[in-house]
Amino acid sequence: MLDLNRLKALHAVAIYGSVGAAAEALMVTPSAVSQQLAKLERETGAVLVERNGRGVKLTDAAGLLAEHAEKILALVETAEADFEALRGAVVGRLTMGAFPTAVRGIMPQALTMMHERHPELEIQLYERDPERQVREVARGELDVALVQDWLNRPMAIPEGLSRAMLHDDLADIAVPSGHPLANLAEIKLDALPGGSWIAASPGTVCHDFLMFLLHTAGLEPDIGCMADEYATQLALVAGGHGFALIPRLGRGVVPEGVTMVPVLPRLTRRIFAIWRTDAARRPAIRASVDALRTVCEELGLTPVV
Repeated sequence: MLDLNRLKALHAVAIYGSVGAAAEALMVTPSAVSQQLAKLERETGAVLVERNGRGVKLTDAAGLLAEHAEKILALVETAEADFEALRGAVVGRLTMGAFPTAVRGIMPQALTMMHERHPELEIQLYERDPERQVREVARGELDVALVQDWLNRPMAIPEGLSRAMLHDDLADIAVPSGHPLANLAEIKLDALPGGSWIAASPGTVCHDFLMFLLHTAGLEPDIGCMADEYATQLALVAGGHGFALIPRLGRGVVPEGVTMVPVLPRLTRRIFAIWRTDAARRPAIRASVDALRTVCEELGLTPVV
């Protein structure tokens, strides 16, 4: 009898290419993954992993078994979803992901609402960047995720995933209060200032959009500081170290020495929930999306156009 947890470990190694990456995806230790693989080898009587430098590689037998594991795990998920749908009860375990400002600005209220409405539902929340969340939802590692994109830089959602729009979040330019721009009620896109900017890490959605924005404004990006947390970016702006693009959701209190200036046309990022279409029969999926919608409405967030 093949153990599902061991098949999950093998499947994760096949997808991510290493024991360490598989362990991170499964939220366990590399030692736990290695132990599961060793037990699976004993169960099957076959060699599944071979040493490859400092890492491991899967054998042909492991590759074949991993293909079957993917189908088996998908069938198990379908069976669980069908059974929960038949019962009509919001129960079981739900894994959710969200990007940092959504974790701070939306998820506390959403988790409280779901716990109050559905006390038998076990929820695990993970902070992730949007692109990673898309991959993890597609692979079944997350059930529901809050992701974002910018209206003129839409995020590609793979086939097999569904989405629900939740919120249009506006962004402003943070400028040092002593700068002449701080006296403006708003600034046009083609009048964005040159000079040093503060950006998130390369490869993130926010970094890519800032680069796009500056190029659109005819500016060559001059990135003086990089910081992923908006509170840190605002502190750097307050210190006079540059400008920053700051979405309103979850930005917190604007520190003294910083002025937020709106931009025309409005800079808008879309926030939406995603989940696997095949898993939508689960009452827990529907309940979580309903709670997210309700929280956004109660917070008075900008309606989606």
